[in-house]
Amino acid sequence: MGPVRPRDQRGVVFPSPVMILSIVAVTMAGVAWFATRDHEPTERLVTPSAQHSPSAHHSTYTKPKNHQKPPIPALDRSKVLVEVFNNSSVSGLAGRVASQAAQRGWQVVGSDNWYGTIPASTVYYPPRLAKAAHQLSLDLGIRRRMPAVSPMRLDRLTVILTGPLAPAH
Repeated sequence: MGPVRPRDQRGVVFPSPVMILSIVAVTMAGVAWFATRDHEPTERLVTPSAQHSPSAHHSTYTKPKNHQKPPIPALDRSKVLVEVFNNSSVSGLAGRVASQAAQRGWQVVGSDNWYGTIPASTVYYPPRLAKAAHQLSLDLGIRRRMPAVSPMRLDRLTVILTGPLAPAH
């Protein structure tokens, strides 16, 4: 070994990622403010295009002749994303139930363990997937359905299992 170089006290300090992101965000906000401060608002007054006529106020309502409601489209299970979580001590439960859901046509995108307190097996759903949640709960034999909460993703149904399921009818 050659002679040992004494260490000097010089070095490089990198700012934390949070600080870097903060600087970038403030810079972008400043640029956006500067770029838009001299522009006129783009809001416009919208006026109705129909002209008012005396006969328009005295029109009569006629019932449509066809009294049938349009058919409700069938639920396409393959287009609904589903995640299954195990919140019980039963090993492999989420994987088995995920397989059951996939066999019934649901697009299962994952299964894992859930850490938290859930009172009963539940299908959690975002508002736009409420009907799909009802169908999934029927398919799996889960009675409890609830709106999704954080940290659940809002583009899919989330199933959290607290124990083995009774066979679905």
